[in-house]
Amino acid sequence: MSSGSQPAVPAGHRFAYVTLVTNADFALGARALVRSLRLSGTSADIAVLHTGGVEARALAPLATLGARLLETELLPTSDAFNAAHGRDRLHGLAPFTKGDKPAFHTPLDNFCKLRLWQLDYERVVFLDADTLVLQNIDRLFDYPEFCAAPNVYESLADFHRMNSGVFTARPAATTFEAMVTRLDAPGTFWRRTDQTFLQDYFPNWHGLPVFYNMLQYVWFNLPGLWNWPDIRILHFQYEKPWQTHAKAERLRPLIDLWHAYAGDGPVPDATSLPGPAT
Repeated sequence: MSSGSQPAVPAGHRFAYVTLVTNADFALGARALVRSLRLSGTSADIAVLHTGGVEARALAPLATLGARLLETELLPTSDAFNAAHGRDRLHGLAPFTKGDKPAFHTPLDNFCKLRLWQLDYERVVFLDADTLVLQNIDRLFDYPEFCAAPNVYESLADFHRMNSGVFTARPAATTFEAMVTRLDAPGTFWRRTDQTFLQDYFPNWHGLPVFYNMLQYVWFNLPGLWNWPDIRILHFQYEKPWQTHAKAERLRPLIDLWHAYAGDGPVPDATSLPGPAT
């Protein structure tokens, strides 16, 4: 089995925040994420797994911010697995009805997250490239494997399902090998790709508070749950803040916050921002 990644520079710390970039759009998101981590005051490494679908010029701003770039490969999955999880077939069998997945989203790319179990770190916190870290979250390195927040964005019924946009992990080659074996077993179908797989692989996952993965739809679906001083990580699930989309005006305060982090100027103190209208 390939090691899966080729680091541009050696690790600088035993712990790392890791994100995944598979195209120029997610590289744009990752720049805001990396800057938010820098502004949080962390001393841990910030590592970016990136595939061959990302040009060097899209990755350059991440390197400028001090991110460790790790070129990675897609997982060696079977033709049957790839066909089952292709974008058109996957979305046909498991359509998204609550929001719009962007056109640049390729479901098979999601499984590259598993490569982080091959990395040369003792402890990892994974963050999707469409997240922002609003307060220091280094305490998550002391949490066990596997911790994630519930996929709450519409109702209390969401609490039974985890969201894989933020989670804690302990890299280990044995774990990675076991994962790949289970992932591509004959006849498998992972409805929500890596999210469904990880919940199956870690059935006793430890629940993080929703404030460690606050999904943007909470802003208008569950406004009573939104409290800026509590929010550590903001996650722009479905529509992205750098896109033009139908929900943009409803999410304007969150999008404006993302653009502040995506730029080079000052960012507002999120703990003092007004909450959603109730």
